[in-house]
Amino acid sequence: MGTQLHLSDEQLPEYLRGLGLAGRDERVSVETAGDGNINWVRRATIEGSEHRSLIVKQARPQLEKFPEYEAPPARLAFEARWFELAAPHDPDGICPHILHFDADNHVLLMEDLGHCERLDAALARGADVSEAAVALATFLGRLQSATAGDSSLVAEFENETMQRLHGDHIFTLPYQEEFPCPPGTARRAAEIREDRELREIAATAYARFLTPDGVLVHADVQAGNVLLDVGGAKPRLLDAEIAHIGDPAFDPGTLLAHLALPALARGEAIPTALLRNTWDGYSRSAGSAAAPIVESLRIAGLELIRRTIGAARVSAVARDDAGMRVLDAGVEWVRTPGSVDLSS
Repeated sequence: MGTQLHLSDEQLPEYLRGLGLAGRDERVSVETAGDGNINWVRRATIEGSEHRSLIVKQARPQLEKFPEYEAPPARLAFEARWFELAAPHDPDGICPHILHFDADNHVLLMEDLGHCERLDAALARGADVSEAAVALATFLGRLQSATAGDSSLVAEFENETMQRLHGDHIFTLPYQEEFPCPPGTARRAAEIREDRELREIAATAYARFLTPDGVLVHADVQAGNVLLDVGGAKPRLLDAEIAHIGDPAFDPGTLLAHLALPALARGEAIPTALLRNTWDGYSRSAGSAAAPIVESLRIAGLELIRRTIGAARVSAVARDDAGMRVLDAGVEWVRTPGSVDLSS
C-alpha cells in the first residue's frame, strides 16, 4: 500500500471529480464542518445544474486538534462498516447515508445533514428532546438485538487501539490524573482519585468495555455526536470510529448520562420521565439483548464523572456549583445505580 494522500482544501475538488462525485464543469467550494477534533472534516458544495453538498472525512495518524495523540487511520474503516451494518436496522434514517469509502486513503464521504442543532445545544437551552431521545434509543436497541451473540463480527471490529484511547479517558485517567477544574471541583476530584472503591468499579467496567463479547457498540453516543433535524424530533447519529463488539450497557448508559447532565448541572431534578422513556424505548427494541438497567446507569455515572473532572469536560460544568452537582450524581450512580428510580 502506498503513502496515504493527505487531502487539502485545494485538492478536494479534483479528488471528488476523480470519484465521479463532481463534474468537470461544476464549481466545488470547500469549508470546514463540525469541530474536527479527531479527523480532517470538510463540507464540499457542488454547484452545477443542481446544488448539492456532501461531507468529506479523512483520518490521519495524528488526531486533528490533538496531534500529541496518535490513532490508526483505519479507524474510519470501522466507522464505515458500522454504518453499513446499521443501515438495515435503521428505517427512520438516523444514520447518514454513506456515499463512498476510500480505504487506501482513509476517506469517508457521506451525505450532508445540513446545519442541524446538536443535541447538547438543545439540552442546554432546555428544549424538549424526548421524541428524538426515544427514537435514538430505539434504534440502538434494535441494532443490539440484531447483532447480539454474532461472534463472526468480532474479527471485523478488532478496534482495540481506539477502544483503549477512548476507554482510558473514561475509566482510568479521571482517577489518576489532575485536569484543570475550578477549585471546589478540583478538591472533590482529588478525593475521587483517592477513592479505591470507585477506582475498582471503574476498572471492572473498563474490563467489560474491552471484552470482545456482546453486541455491536457505537461507543460514542454523546450529545455532541447527535444532530437534530429542524423540528427537533429526528436524531442523526455520527462518528462511529470506536465501534466494536462489546458491553451492551455502554451505548444506552452514555446516552442516559448526556440526557441527564444539563439538568443536573442547573440544579434541577433528574429528568426522570425523559430517562425512563428513553430506557423503555431501548429495552423494548433490544429485547433479550438489553443490558441490565443498573449496568447502564453505572456507565452513565462514570460518564458524568469524566465529563466533569476528565480531559473532556463539558461547558455545563464550568462553574463549581454545577460541577459538584454533576459529580455527586455521578458518584451515586456508580456506587448505587439501583438507587436511581426511573419508575413511573
